[in-house]
Amino acid sequence: MKKYRIYIAAAVIALVLILLYVFSGSSKSTVETIEIQVKSGTFEIQVSTSGELEAKNSEKIMGPMGVRNFRIWNMKIEDIIPDGTVIDSGDYVATLDRSELTGRLKDRELDLETLQTQFTQNQLDTTMDLRNARDELVNLVYNLEERQITVDQSIYEPPATQRQAKIDLDKAQRAYEQAEENYDLKLEKARANMAEVNTKLRKAKNEYQEMVNLLDQFTIYAPKGGMVIYRRDWNGQKMGIGANVGAWDPIVAELPDLTEMKSRTYVNEIDISKVKVGQAVKIGVDAFPDKEYSGEVSEVANIGEQLRNSNAKVFEVIIEVTESDSILRPAMTTKNMIITNIIDSVLFIPIECIHSNDSLSYVYKGWDKQQVILGKSNENEIIIRAGLEKGDDVYLVPPEGVIEYDVTPLDTAIVNHCKRLDQKDKGKAPKKEEMTQEELREMLMNMTQEERMKYMKEHPEVMQKMGGGSGKRPGGGRK
Repeated sequence: MKKYRIYIAAAVIALVLILLYVFSGSSKSTVETIEIQVKSGTFEIQVSTSGELEAKNSEKIMGPMGVRNFRIWNMKIEDIIPDGTVIDSGDYVATLDRSELTGRLKDRELDLETLQTQFTQNQLDTTMDLRNARDELVNLVYNLEERQITVDQSIYEPPATQRQAKIDLDKAQRAYEQAEENYDLKLEKARANMAEVNTKLRKAKNEYQEMVNLLDQFTIYAPKGGMVIYRRDWNGQKMGIGANVGAWDPIVAELPDLTEMKSRTYVNEIDISKVKVGQAVKIGVDAFPDKEYSGEVSEVANIGEQLRNSNAKVFEVIIEVTESDSILRPAMTTKNMIITNIIDSVLFIPIECIHSNDSLSYVYKGWDKQQVILGKSNENEIIIRAGLEKGDDVYLVPPEGVIEYDVTPLDTAIVNHCKRLDQKDKGKAPKKEEMTQEELREMLMNMTQEERMKYMKEHPEVMQKMGGGSGKRPGGGRK
């Protein structure tokens, strides 16, 4: 009985061990399925943005151009054909609200009638005044002739009578001359008055006719054939029925040239310093995920802006699509991969493989935690400057049982070499204690003899590092 219990206990223990082995083996195989091999080759650093396609060039479909002359500042779109409609030259496009112009036309019509009445009234008044003035002149001529006859007949009268007759003749002559001058002035004044009224009347007639002609322009027709694309307002909304068209820039819609396209996108302020005009771009279109187009950055805004419903500052970037495809349409969403840098012959792995502990970066290589020195990165991958070789396998997810292991450090010389390269890239001179013998020798060779002697006197440790005594010095150098 005792032996039987021992056998049962041994069997249970064996079963547990077998299960532990099976499960641990399956776990290990699961971890091994997510090993990643270190890649070698060309590494692209990209800035990824979403954008929207636009035509590089387009024909504008314009509304009435002269409405500002009549103090009309906005025109509402009453009717417009659907966005994306393909039309021919001369086809109907849209109708704008005429109500404001019609009201002003009625007011101008009343003004015109008033001016026409005023013109007729002034014409009649002038005719009457001038006729009365002419009648007065005729009467004064008769009076002058009578005074002349009186003077002629007074030659046999006393001198006083003759003198009085002469004075009356002079008065009659002077009255006639004054009346004649007054007539000329009245005639000139009447002409000026009629000219003024006539000018106002003619101006009113011209404005009235302009309004009549302008009414016809509120029905919009296509200047040429193409696809009608709604214009967007300042808020980014499409201007369809009910939208207002401004008098200063009365664009109702556009006819884009679909052979040349561009993508308008916005880059976050933390990435804008990487983006330059002329950089190559890979362009994907959400509507056709299996297609990719090439492009080039053509414009980068100098001033940032803040998009609606966002606190982030962005900069507008225009990307020209260098390929033509008839399936591309305005307003399609694009995925733009701006290639900001290309580095040849480097090692790289997915960013998810990198782990950190204080200031150290490391990867899980086999069952070890291997220190690595990192380089530049893109959205998915990162360059490995030291610590791995081409073809090495690293874990994407830490395997079980190695989390508590210490990190295998890199050789100090490799770390210092990478630091010196970083300092060189930043334009800083490396520290002498981090320089190799070859680098120290090259530095001394580029000095004059006086500079070299002074430097070795101030830094005796340099000679010790190079393995020389106080009486030895590198030869050569500049004289």
